[in-house]
Amino acid sequence: MSSVSTSPGFLWGVAVSGHQTDGGDTTSDTSFLESVTPTVFAEPSGPACGSWERWKEDLDLAVAMGLNAYRFSVEWCRVEPEQGVVDELALAHYDAVIDGCLERGLAPVVTFSHFTSPHWFGARGSWLVEEAADDFARFCGVVMDRIGDRIAIAVTLNEPNLQRQLAGGFLPPEAWKGHEVTLEAASKAAGVERYRAGNVQRLDELDAFEDGFEKAHLAAKAAIKARRADLPVGLSLAVADDVALPGGEEARDAVREECYGRWLRLVKDDDFVGVQNYEQLLYGPEGRVDAHAGEQEVEPRSLGGAVRYCHEASGVPVLVSEHGLNTPDDEQRCAFLPAALASLDEAIADGVPVLGYCHWSLLDNFEWIFAYGPRFGLHSVDRATLERTPKASAAVFAKEIARRSSAAVAS
Repeated sequence: MSSVSTSPGFLWGVAVSGHQTDGGDTTSDTSFLESVTPTVFAEPSGPACGSWERWKEDLDLAVAMGLNAYRFSVEWCRVEPEQGVVDELALAHYDAVIDGCLERGLAPVVTFSHFTSPHWFGARGSWLVEEAADDFARFCGVVMDRIGDRIAIAVTLNEPNLQRQLAGGFLPPEAWKGHEVTLEAASKAAGVERYRAGNVQRLDELDAFEDGFEKAHLAAKAAIKARRADLPVGLSLAVADDVALPGGEEARDAVREECYGRWLRLVKDDDFVGVQNYEQLLYGPEGRVDAHAGEQEVEPRSLGGAVRYCHEASGVPVLVSEHGLNTPDDEQRCAFLPAALASLDEAIADGVPVLGYCHWSLLDNFEWIFAYGPRFGLHSVDRATLERTPKASAAVFAKEIARRSSAAVAS
């Protein structure tokens, strides 16, 4: 697989996830957490973007931008809605999506766990229980047996370090309190002692969850490789571009170790590491510096910085499995994309092996506890009709890809 953005083998894609786009998810831990009272979720996901039915339309939108890859998640809660019960109709759906990708020239990049898990898994204690890794590996095996022969890249877990990163100041104390009361309400509603979920965690359980995620990744990778040794397997990480100002190296490195250390050591034995970058953070001698007075600062070059760091620390190739910008002002995204991709080109030119780039996201979708407020999509979605409308940034992204593709042909 090539690692040059102007080469034919470079993967240009978009990333989506099942719970955030599919809609009608009634058997997951997340949908259960959305329904309890009180809940930290601003509103239920409900129909999301209706992609369970409109997946062909979504693939066509990807093709229209000139993409050759499509990252999506296979939802465990749909494949195994009850413990030990496999839904063949769900497997048939994913079978059709894989074929739909291939028919359109899109390499399927499949995520096996994009935060959500089955309700029964959450009621049992989620990733904190001893059986979690084996059960996840069994699910991965079921999926591989059905569609594994046609997957291009496998991502076991999406951002198992995200809650750790959020604990560094991205979420206010009231949000963490919201996590706690939501889990308490869910435990009571489910009639269990400890209802837990990977994307709504307690601060005092971050270590235990990461231990569970690490075991799950290793078990899942073994199950996937047992069925297809040649399939590239890795996990994705939430990675800020951490920049040290003069005297800030020690503070920066401490944060890097806390947020990424165990994971970048773990993936040394993987085929790649997925990098998901959305921000740049600055560190001085006293710690993190808020250089922008609390306002969101768009720093497109953060992508190149995050990619360089992850390859240097892990020694494995990088897949940009997510990268994007939350803004209602699409003109901002139009300016952001070319500059960000230029920083990626520079990293590649300096020798960083990059397998591909997947933009988050194809659509304005459900963004977890913040529901439908954030805007990351290259296409807007009418909340009443679910009709998709391309934004100007979709054309900008297409132009950037076309320019690099032309360069590949010329060379």
